[in-house]
Amino acid sequence: MARTLLIDGDIVVYQYASTVEQEVDWGDDVWSMWADAKEGKQLILQYLDILMEKTLADDMLFCFSDKDNFRKGIEPTYKSNRKGKRKPVIYLPLKNWIEENYRTEQWTGLEADDVMGILATCNQIIEGEKVIVSEDKDMMTIPSLLWRQGEMLDISEEEADYNHLLQTLKGDTTDGYSGLRGVGEVKAKAILKVPVWKSVEDAFIKAGYTKEDALVQARLARILRAEDYNFEFDQPKEWSPK
Repeated sequence: MARTLLIDGDIVVYQYASTVEQEVDWGDDVWSMWADAKEGKQLILQYLDILMEKTLADDMLFCFSDKDNFRKGIEPTYKSNRKGKRKPVIYLPLKNWIEENYRTEQWTGLEADDVMGILATCNQIIEGEKVIVSEDKDMMTIPSLLWRQGEMLDISEEEADYNHLLQTLKGDTTDGYSGLRGVGEVKAKAILKVPVWKSVEDAFIKAGYTKEDALVQARLARILRAEDYNFEFDQPKEWSPK
């Protein structure tokens, strides 16, 4: 059975564009930033060679985030803390180079995480075995093979569902959503001794919030799977507990 890697292009491009970026002090308080795109491309090629060998993959596909994000329609402050932050100098040239030389997917309104999650859980688009390649812990909410930190993980649907509830409670300050305030990893796991939606809902209500507050956090934390996407209209479905 063929094995296809679903690679988080956002992370790869950002990482290697940052790696080759250098500052220059021209004196008299004049500074500039420069980067060698050839060096960045070479590092990516080396990374891909090693990745394909270690994962025993037959093919690869890069996934990128769209400039629009459907989660901002759920919570306007989602990722607002990243607004105005500078990308590395050669981020766009490296992304363009990947798009010219490799298979890529970028879907309207979705993040790279969502595209990987949908492709990994849908058998109609890519045949054979799919492996998500990402260092983002959020991808542990997808029932799929996941290559992370040099290790192949096989995440079951039960584990993925648990991790989604865990993320709903913990939140993610990097992505700009709070979860249940005051709840970290330890408290979240204690709440999920019975790992069902009612445990999450009850914890929010006990803390003075509403069922709707819990649902908003769950929808922000939900990385889309095939079941969460309407292919007929090319748009995500709002997640609701089963």
